[in-house]
Amino acid sequence: QVRLIESGGGSVQTGGSLRLSCTTSGITYTMGWFRQSRGKEPEFVAAITRKGSSSWHADSVKGRFTISREYPENTIYLQMNSLKPEDTAVYYCVGDSGGNDNIYAARNYDYWGQGTQVTVSS
Repeated sequence: QVRLIESGGGSVQTGGSLRLSCTTSGITYTMGWFRQSRGKEPEFVAAITRKGSSSWHADSVKGRFTISREYPENTIYLQMNSLKPEDTAVYYCVGDSGGNDNIYAARNYDYWGQGTQVTVSS
């Protein structure tokens, strides 16, 4: 069973920065981050391929968030700058076992971390 272990959440003021980290205990291919606010569906944030050659970011975070990956250590990071109150959510690290044909769909990821809270106050 592959486990994803996240760290780095917390509380900041508007305009602040945080960096999330996620380490996997096994082999994962595409990895990424989703976030979920209370009462809403999980929202795609960013994803990156196994060796970090390709990455994608949601329009809402482009220019502010950057996903990166260490290979073969299987650790990913989400550097979050210029944080806004609307970024407040539980952030989940995700990974797949290969064959993911839609990196934007939460259902396509096989492994999920326990989640880490990010709170941005105005």
